[in-house]
Amino acid sequence: MKKTAILYGFNAIKTAKIAEKVKEAFGSDDVEMVNVETITTEQYSSFDNMVLGVPTWFDGELPNYWDEFIPDMEDIDMKGKKIAIFGLGDQKNYGENFVDGIGLMAEIVEECGATLVGFTSTEGYSFESSKAQRGNQFAGLAIDYENQGTKNKERVSAWVEQLKKEFD
Repeated sequence: MKKTAILYGFNAIKTAKIAEKVKEAFGSDDVEMVNVETITTEQYSSFDNMVLGVPTWFDGELPNYWDEFIPDMEDIDMKGKKIAIFGLGDQKNYGENFVDGIGLMAEIVEECGATLVGFTSTEGYSFESSKAQRGNQFAGLAIDYENQGTKNKERVSAWVEQLKKEFD
């Protein structure tokens, strides 16, 4: 497998738990966990494949640590890179912007020339709207810890199996 990173904010507890499950599902020492709060553009550029952990904050916003790195990301030519995104949201209490972070990040990486992989079905979720939704799919893996936590392991496992094929 090509050089792969899982990037997320190490202090985001639920995102970190999902990132650990993703790494475990890959079952490979070739997957590196990287703290987006301390990453450099050189380090970011060194990976062929990336899995980005992007929770949705407040009313559909990206976390501060992603906001701070986005200007650097926009200066990187990502042609040839494959990027998958997982995001956390709450479809019952924030159903009007469920996992918007996935959609916001998807737009950014695509504008930078990356190939977005890891689309998943919206089936089994109940929400009003989402910037992550493209037709009947999310532009990544949607995780709802609060309302569907029992589905996390199964969803992550199936998603990583999909990514193993799409990352090759």
